[in-house]
Amino acid sequence: MREEMARREAAELQRGHRKPRSPHGWGLLVALWLLAFYQPVVTEGHLRRKNLEFIFIRFSAWEFAGCDKLWAGLVTTLCHHIRRHFGALPLSVFHVLGSRPRFASGFSQREWILKKGTCLKLWGLLLVLAAGIAILLVALLVPGIKDNHALKVVGSAVASLSGSSLVLGALSILKNFLVSEKKKIERLTDSDRFAGQLGFMSKIRDEVEVLVDFLAFMEVFERRRLRVVLEITSLDLCYPEKVAGVFNAMATLLSDANAPFIFLLAVDPSVIVPCLEQTGCMKGLADNGYLYLNRAVTLPFSIPEMGSRSRLRSVEAAIQTREDLMYRIIAGNVAKTRGGAGVVAAPAAGGWKEADSEAVAWIHEAFRCLHDGSDVLSRYLPENGANVRRIVNTIPITLRLLLHRSGVAAVPLSPRAAAAWVVLADRWPCRLSWTLQCLEDAGQSAAAAAATPGSGGKSLWSVFQEHVGELSALRQPLGKVLSLDGDPELFQAFLARDFPFGAAEARELLGVTVNLDHSIRQHMALLRALARL
Repeated sequence: MREEMARREAAELQRGHRKPRSPHGWGLLVALWLLAFYQPVVTEGHLRRKNLEFIFIRFSAWEFAGCDKLWAGLVTTLCHHIRRHFGALPLSVFHVLGSRPRFASGFSQREWILKKGTCLKLWGLLLVLAAGIAILLVALLVPGIKDNHALKVVGSAVASLSGSSLVLGALSILKNFLVSEKKKIERLTDSDRFAGQLGFMSKIRDEVEVLVDFLAFMEVFERRRLRVVLEITSLDLCYPEKVAGVFNAMATLLSDANAPFIFLLAVDPSVIVPCLEQTGCMKGLADNGYLYLNRAVTLPFSIPEMGSRSRLRSVEAAIQTREDLMYRIIAGNVAKTRGGAGVVAAPAAGGWKEADSEAVAWIHEAFRCLHDGSDVLSRYLPENGANVRRIVNTIPITLRLLLHRSGVAAVPLSPRAAAAWVVLADRWPCRLSWTLQCLEDAGQSAAAAAATPGSGGKSLWSVFQEHVGELSALRQPLGKVLSLDGDPELFQAFLARDFPFGAAEARELLGVTVNLDHSIRQHMALLRALARL
């Protein structure tokens, strides 16, 4: 959008149009003068302008999740950012003296029309004030008239009335300068009885209309179109009724056909749709959340499947949060590209214990495998950035626990295998939990252990294949847990071909697995026990 904005700006200048103005510096004085004495006119030339400016506003719904009315947070965020973008003074003057642009009659190209009524009122007040001051000075200074109390009263009254009108106007501007629209709305919502106040929504609507009119004024002043882009994120982390409130606020802001608002709604429909269906906003839509979304969203855009480059960029962004590891990972990739050693060991600093030094080296090697596009492990990384960050945060803990349990001298598992196990637990928690539970139940049976002394050499994939029919029979009570798993075909390729973990390796890794919810296995154990009664 920024590139499109710059391209249109350059194209507009090449056509010979006037350069856009800014309400800062000397432009602020021009804007204040036009606000006070002129009314903008939307001409045919203005409607043909192609250059525009996007004002980006990010609204994280999670930051306002504790508010009683989440939509109020949306409106206050909008007011705050517009005030900060253009400045408090122009918006304050517009509240008192500004006027909404009107459309030109015919093909007139005049963009500013003098507000004769405002000018006449101002000149009248100034003349009356000058007359009152003159009368008062004459009554106070001219000999022979000093004793005329009536003249003093008339002069004082005239000067006070005319001066008070000017002072009230200045005080109104000062009040709007000191008390922002955000504070006004927060004051209304902080009231204990704001929900029952008559006309409360009307006051909110009035504040929004003032912002819309101000943006229309600034469009004519800046000689370009303005669009406010609100990026709404983290909505799928809020309660259902708050989600519905944000949708209602969006509908309110977009109710005006000429509203300069664009909403970018970044949500997971699989989470939002059940939230909408639990609220009362679905009445009349057959309780279909997808139908509601289709009517509310005018341009749906479902992000395509993430490619290998995007996955690596996501991993790099997650690793960058750990600045102590990023340098060594990049250095390891450079060394590998140049034919150097694959493992980059961290130099042991003075005072470090041998175990900690070994753990750091293992962590670097595991992250190098994740960040290496030629490694098959990178193909199994999730597309969701939150899952990638969870994997990056889990791998160091898993490796340190593994070294602590197994000792530093000899560990049968490699850092790459431990990183693959963390990815397996994150991508397929239900299928992995089922396999581990079946493996545990088989190990608890003394007869089965005596009959098959080599059971420790069985692969996890063979264990899963033996009991997949039982899992299929329990798919209804385990439906929600199964929905957490990724692609089943990738699960088969992971365990059967690329990372064929054995039963012995799984038992050792289970003790250091921290990113797998063990309550899932407990629930599965209960279901298996009930099925065998």
